[in-house]
Amino acid sequence: MGDDAHEPAPASPWARMASDDPLHWPVGRLLSAAARRVEREWNAHLAGWDLNHASLPVLVLLAHEPRSQRELADACSVTEQTMSRILARMERTGYVTRAPHATDRRKVVLAITDAGREVAVKASDRRPADAMTTRGLTPEQVEQLRALLAVVARPATGTADGAQGGSPDDGDDDAPGDVCPVEDRTA
Repeated sequence: MGDDAHEPAPASPWARMASDDPLHWPVGRLLSAAARRVEREWNAHLAGWDLNHASLPVLVLLAHEPRSQRELADACSVTEQTMSRILARMERTGYVTRAPHATDRRKVVLAITDAGREVAVKASDRRPADAMTTRGLTPEQVEQLRALLAVVARPATGTADGAQGGSPDDGDDDAPGDVCPVEDRTA
């Protein structure tokens, strides 16, 4: 027998996936684990305003203009049933109201209240979220992470050779899907 008998066998893909070391995880598992951690921490932060990761974008959208439940569901990429639950909670907290549509009696329009606008201004500050998400990273690493995640987060465009398109973040902090700043109209 040669020296090869004492070398460990290569780890199977299953062993790597079951590893406790995130460096061995597939990218999808890393993204999922990171998203769950960020969601838990962000929800804990937003709980002070009786909001969560799902309700804050709705509040921000309504701070810009009233919308229907369907429009909100489409903008947030959720079902109307999910949006209904989000809106019911926000109505109970006094952050949104429902009113008949001005020209279509079949539709209902949701609008932000003054209390909702005040909370949206405070809760939509990206700095706490960015600090939670990027703790331990250098400013250069944060920019690299931001650029890579922007590519991964964009819908796939598909190219002729089957590769998925995308481009790094262009720095537009008011882009759709971003936790947009809300104009403070209470001052």
